[in-house]
Amino acid sequence: MILIQKIVLQRLNQITANDLLRYAKQYGVSLTSHQAAEVAKLMNGKNVNIFNDSERNRLLKQVEAITSKQTAQTVNDLFNQFTG
Repeated sequence: MILIQKIVLQRLNQITANDLLRYAKQYGVSLTSHQAAEVAKLMNGKNVNIFNDSERNRLLKQVEAITSKQTAQTVNDLFNQFTG
């Protein structure tokens, strides 16, 4: 795994609700404080590899359950920018 991937994965593994809210605002993703807290809890310490399609899809299904299908799709589009 290349260095950039490791940095991205480490950052995602330690993401906070405030980080998510800041990124949501920056990228125009609809996210409430409660949703951000739930998604952060979902990701923290889980070592989800967004560069692996099956792991990313599993995470996105969980994000969709917390937020909405549209938000999960937007998050996937953002992930694709980082991984593509």
